[in-house]
Amino acid sequence: MGAWVFDLDGTLTVPQHDFAGLKRQLGLDPALDVLAGIAARPAAERDALHARVAAWEREHVADARPADGAVALVERLAAAGEPLGVLTRNTRASALHTLETIGLAGFFDGEDVVGRGCAAAKPAPDGLILLLDRWGVPASEATMVGDWIHDLEAGRAAGTRTIWVDHAGDGRFSGSADRTVRSLREV
Repeated sequence: MGAWVFDLDGTLTVPQHDFAGLKRQLGLDPALDVLAGIAARPAAERDALHARVAAWEREHVADARPADGAVALVERLAAAGEPLGVLTRNTRASALHTLETIGLAGFFDGEDVVGRGCAAAKPAPDGLILLLDRWGVPASEATMVGDWIHDLEAGRAAGTRTIWVDHAGDGRFSGSADRTVRSLREV
């Protein structure tokens, strides 16, 4: 089956984050994603904004719940001996804590959890390429699974298969995915 890389928030976890609210709280451009909004701010403000985002992530870890089908899928892939990784725009520390909270930490080597600060953030493919190189797996034998266009763009740019978890069922990113599912139970 090959290597599997998962987005975290909204893919392995139930979607819960109010990114629009976070952007308002931080005074960021609502048209940009959070990290792009921070990058657009003056250099003198960026470190403080990143620290506030990291604090916001830590506050939400306790509320994290596994997405429908996430535990069963990860257990099945791990039992088959497939390399498993997480590629997230969160910090690695936040991602590791979230994996503990949802009961999946034991399935991922800490080095196979790539967050911001480890590589350029999605949609850049850098983190995905880092994982594939670490495992010695060609991109053609890997799948990127995510719930947002950035996940699919990263997978495409790295040359992997892509699966989009379309929670809303609106199909808006289907053209960017090799496969679209409503739940990880379908994978």
